Amino acid sequence: MIEVHVVVGVIVNKNDEILISKRASHQHQGDKWEFPGGKVEKFETSQEALDRELKEELGIEIQSSRKLTEIKHAYTDKSVLLDVYEIREWQGEAVGREGQPLCWVERTSLDEYEFPAANAEILSCISVKS
Repeated sequence: MIEVHVVVGVIVNKNDEILISKRASHQHQGDKWEFPGGKVEKFETSQEALDRELKEELGIEIQSSRKLTEIKHAYTDKSVLLDVYEIREWQGEAVGREGQPLCWVERTSLDEYEFPAANAEILSCISVKS
């Protein structure tokens, strides 16, 4: 089975809202909401990948981040290793640079959105105010 290493950014604004984005229909787990991030490239650290992905996807530059958790999850067609970081300080305004819809959501409202199964542990980590 293919294993994909992915970095995930849980981006939290000053109002304690969390940024989520919607996956394109043609993607794995398409039309579900997710936390921004992407694949870690060969010879790239997780932090380097996080910096690159959030700049590419959202147009923001991370000022500081902290590792929240690491998650392994197996789907029927692939498994994923998620390195999850919390980001509270960044430069720039987050916009969907790849055409993806973005939404700032209160922690208590996250359960109203459909996420990929691999995100369940992330949701339980952040459902309590940190």
